[in-house]
Amino acid sequence: MATEVLLPKIGFSMNEGQVSEWLVADGQPVTAGQPLFTLEAEKSANEVEAPATGTLRIIMPAGDTYTVGTVIAMIE
Repeated sequence: MATEVLLPKIGFSMNEGQVSEWLVADGQPVTAGQPLFTLEAEKSANEVEAPATGTLRIIMPAGDTYTVGTVIAMIE
């Protein structure tokens, strides 16, 4: 079963954030807990970990800003 990768809410007042870089390429295998992408929000950058193990399918490209809760990738 596929797992949605959502743009997380890092700070209390965070409403949106920018995926600045995917650390794993589309179609590559990932392991739960592995750094998946870099999120820039509220003047800080954070590495966000994969929520599951499987194959990454990127939906939203790096460099754009998305609202919290947006599905940005799937792990199949």
